[in-house]
Amino acid sequence: MIQGIERPRKRLFIALLLLSFLFMAGLVFAVWRVSYLGLLEINSYLPVILGLLFAGIVFFTGFGILSMVGAILGVPFFNVFQRHTYALINLLFPVVIMFGRVFGFNRRRIERSFIEVSNQIIHHRHIKVPADRLLVVTPHCLQLATCPHKITRDPHNCKHCGGCDVGALVDLADEMGFHFFIVTGGTLARQTVKKIRPKAVLAIACERDLTSGIQDVYPLPAVGVLNIRPNGPCFNTHVDIEAVRKEIEKFLIEKKDG
Repeated sequence: MIQGIERPRKRLFIALLLLSFLFMAGLVFAVWRVSYLGLLEINSYLPVILGLLFAGIVFFTGFGILSMVGAILGVPFFNVFQRHTYALINLLFPVVIMFGRVFGFNRRRIERSFIEVSNQIIHHRHIKVPADRLLVVTPHCLQLATCPHKITRDPHNCKHCGGCDVGALVDLADEMGFHFFIVTGGTLARQTVKKIRPKAVLAIACERDLTSGIQDVYPLPAVGVLNIRPNGPCFNTHVDIEAVRKEIEKFLIEKKDG
C-alpha cells in the first residue's frame, strides 16, 4: 500500500515569514540610520522623507502578513492586500528559506507548509466555479514509465490498465466535468492555463513545482495536491485520488436537482 504524505503544519511557514519580515524591517532601519547623517548634510528634509517612505513600506508589508494570517483564520481582510499576497511572498521567500535552514528546516518541508497555507487562504475565499471552468493539471511522471501510450496531448489515450493513477483521474474528469491535462513541465502548464482560461486550477505535483506554480498563476486561484513518490522524484509517482476529489468538490458549484 502506498503511504500518503504527512500533512504539514501551516505555522512553520507563517513563523518563518514573520521572522523574515522582522529581519527585513531591521535591515531597512539600519540602512536609514547609517545614511541619516549623510542625507542630513544634503537636505534637512531627506532623512524624514526617506524614513517615512521606509516606514510606509514596513507598515504595508507587516499589515499584508497580518492579513494573510487573518485569511488563514477565516477573518476577512482588505482586497488590496489580498491582491499583493503572493508578491509579498515572492519577495520574502528567499529569506524564509534562509531562516529555515538556520533553524534546521529543509526547503521541502517549508514548501509543504507554504502549500498548506496557500490552500487554506484559497478555501477561505469560498471560490465556486462551474466544472468546465476548473483545470486540473498533473506532471507526466504520474504515468507509468514503461507505458507506450502518449497521453500528454490527450489523457483519454490512457488504456486504464491500472498501472498508474492516470486512468482514475481521467474517469474522475469524465464524471465531474472538469478539464484534465498532463504536462511535461512548467512551460506547457502555463500554456495550458492560457489556452483553457479557467477560473480556478488544481495542480498535482511535487513541493517545488507547486510552490512556483501557485505563485506564477496568481491572481488565478490555485490549490495544490502533493504527489506521492515511492520510487523517488519524477518517476512513477502517485496521487491520493480521494484527496483530489475532495479538493475539487470544494471548488465546484453544486448542481441543483431537476
